[in-house]
Amino acid sequence: MTQQVPQIPPTETVLTGVRNFRDVGGLPTADGRRTAFGRLYRSGHLAHATAEDAAFLGGLGLHTIFDFRHSADHRLDGYDIELAGVRNVSIPLSDPADGAEFWRLVGSGNIEQLRSVLAGGKGVDRMIRMYRATIEDRTAEHSRVLHALAEDSVPALMHCAAGKDRAGLSIAVALLAVGVVPEAIEEDYLKSNDLHRRYEVKRSDPSGAGMSAEVMELLDPLFGARSVYLAAAFAAIEENWGTTDRYLSEGLKISPETRERLRERLLDEG
Repeated sequence: MTQQVPQIPPTETVLTGVRNFRDVGGLPTADGRRTAFGRLYRSGHLAHATAEDAAFLGGLGLHTIFDFRHSADHRLDGYDIELAGVRNVSIPLSDPADGAEFWRLVGSGNIEQLRSVLAGGKGVDRMIRMYRATIEDRTAEHSRVLHALAEDSVPALMHCAAGKDRAGLSIAVALLAVGVVPEAIEEDYLKSNDLHRRYEVKRSDPSGAGMSAEVMELLDPLFGARSVYLAAAFAAIEENWGTTDRYLSEGLKISPETRERLRERLLDEG
């Protein structure tokens, strides 16, 4: 599959049935280069993509779609649409059994139950723990993604359910591997807060009471992107491996040669 790779920022496309889609091009590296457009994309799930969405995605020349959701996500939202000639790779970055009762309360708990699990900073604390765990406990999965990108998987699209947390961290790891500065990684990550990008909150009670202002405020830490979450992931790298280089080489088993291939595939020609 061949395609002319765009060298200038494309006009942002807002898809009808796919949330949080964007090209991760144009981000600066520490040595003065930038990520190339048309190589790496991120989004929410593709289960509700319209025919027009599918036509657009099919025109990107994608080689691989990485789906970081698990079986419970698939039951909730459905499986991705199939795009002709595109490889779909499932790499769950969380266990559906983890926090099953918690997420049941998020979807159907009453206000008192939501207060008990989310109020007083509990929601933020939970997200921070999740971001740290995804770095510390999912080294094999992140290693698999980086090796695939270095070998043959570009152009690639990475997604989870909302395209914010699991996909956000996988994108962040890929960007760290090619030398993108942390400030630019954070800026891209926070774009997931844009109103047209955010995952649609699903509640069993869609009434005014079930979706009240207080309910939405309690849920916001779970469905919003916050700098403190990404900072927790970066801190986990520093605390466990000391430096990003050691995280990549010792934690993810990424050789210097593999990092160079990643740079060749994901950065502009410089």
